[in-house]
Amino acid sequence: MQPLERYASLLDDYDAFRTACERPLPSVVRVNTLKASIERARDALDAEGVAYEATDWHPGVLRLDERGPGTSWPYFHGWLHGQEEVSALPALALDPQPGEVVWDACAAPGSKTTQIADLMDDTGVLVGNDNNLGRLSALRHNAERLGITNLAVTNQDARNFSFKPFGDRTEDEKRIEAFDRALVDAPCSCEGTIRKNPDALARWSMEHVKGIVGIQKGILRRAIQATRPGGTVVYSTCTFAPEENEAVLDHALDEANCEIVEWDAPEGFETDPGITEWNGEEYDSSVELAHRVYPHRNDTGGFFCAKLEVTA
Repeated sequence: MQPLERYASLLDDYDAFRTACERPLPSVVRVNTLKASIERARDALDAEGVAYEATDWHPGVLRLDERGPGTSWPYFHGWLHGQEEVSALPALALDPQPGEVVWDACAAPGSKTTQIADLMDDTGVLVGNDNNLGRLSALRHNAERLGITNLAVTNQDARNFSFKPFGDRTEDEKRIEAFDRALVDAPCSCEGTIRKNPDALARWSMEHVKGIVGIQKGILRRAIQATRPGGTVVYSTCTFAPEENEAVLDHALDEANCEIVEWDAPEGFETDPGITEWNGEEYDSSVELAHRVYPHRNDTGGFFCAKLEVTA
């Protein structure tokens, strides 16, 4: 069976879903308001003759008509950052506030991390972690180009993340013992990236799905442990697989102190609720509060996003 055929039963418009998956992904940039206002960035694109349109749901997320995101001077100077449209959702769900202590567990190459820094007004402490040392160079480069100064970069296995590097602080520095918010944009089978990575499904296997689920559960568990009671954890993937989405949330509800909470997707952006049954497995009813994103709904990649609150 072709991997995407697994999801025919979840959609009443499966043919539209498959057709959308075969189209190229639009080129999208996000305005970095740490360096330029949305109006100023748009004016710069107009002056460069770069055609674009704002998305229906976010004035700072712009779809470019033709040119790649990295070919204009506003991009070079950090006013813009190339970011897949749907990947802007997790930071909005996380809703980080200026001055908070926030963790991005799987940060590289940094699109969501830098968006979080923007929402924090480059204040507080943002810890960007990734276990892949090679990818961290991209994270650092993007942070520097976008003018971000509140980012601390760590290279740890997120499943066993340690606060030890932040334990020895001066009198003027804040000792970090827990996060206010954490994002787990987990490694996954990447089915939702097929529009930009046509080979994603060629590498797909159920064995890989089953193998990566354990990693996802471990990272989400550690994020919940590392976040203060009352804090927020957002879990997201770029796959459609319930084994990696709702099943991982269901496991967290059983094993960690958390609950799934409601959050509204931006007005104008269409999502489907999480599912409570798959292949004979039943999940907690609250997983319906999660958001499934199918490519044909908004002409984006595929995605999954859920917001959790840490309980005592």
